[in-house]
Amino acid sequence: MSRVAVITGGAGGLGQAFAGQLLKDDWQVVLVDLPGALDALQLQSDRLERVACDLTDEAAVASVCGEISARYPALDLVIHNAGVTQIGLFDETTLASQRLVMEINYFGSVRIAAGLLKAVRAGKGTHLAISSVAGFAPLYKRTAYAASKHALNGFFSSLASEEAQYGVNVVIAAPSFVATNPGRLDAGDDGIGRPGAATDGFDEMSPERAAEIIFAGWRRGKTFVPVGRVATLGWLITRLSPRLYSWLMMRKIRP
Repeated sequence: MSRVAVITGGAGGLGQAFAGQLLKDDWQVVLVDLPGALDALQLQSDRLERVACDLTDEAAVASVCGEISARYPALDLVIHNAGVTQIGLFDETTLASQRLVMEINYFGSVRIAAGLLKAVRAGKGTHLAISSVAGFAPLYKRTAYAASKHALNGFFSSLASEEAQYGVNVVIAAPSFVATNPGRLDAGDDGIGRPGAATDGFDEMSPERAAEIIFAGWRRGKTFVPVGRVATLGWLITRLSPRLYSWLMMRKIRP
């Protein structure tokens, strides 16, 4: 029987990169994303399923997770990849937009983890959370985004300690800048837009390369995977000297 993976944000660049690599290895893949995004998806396979769901809708997430668990009572991998960015100074954003970023980036993953918890336990599978450098370090003009990713790190690192007794693994991946939507930020007045489309990014990598690094780290048994040179150096520098990291980050990003 094929191994089964569920990928949220599955229609995005990184989600498709994950799916493409898993399909090559004969996995059954379930992509979860908004209806419009799934309709535009080019990836085709008889081992690929599309499930429409708004992760901010608690009832919808519970229903979708119930349906997935009924079809696949034992899951091997859940990739918590769905998310948005928000670019803007804090005094230019609203509390409503801060809440929305948390609803999508943090609570969306928590809802999926809760809904698929028993299926992942049954498969002795893995929760793979796609965080960010902003999950362990500050990032200019990204207060809501960094807060949501810090929360994601705290949740999944704590979940790991609870789920280990069931044979479940938890992995946190922290990319820096992945060019998933180059030139397509499509941000509204609240600054919320597509991930991977920032104009102030640097040392960007392709989603395919990011997926390769993340999967390689997971298969080697790592529980934390910094993705790329900037993320790796950022992780090391932050642990040694947070002040130095902040100075380097501001030097690169602040106009």
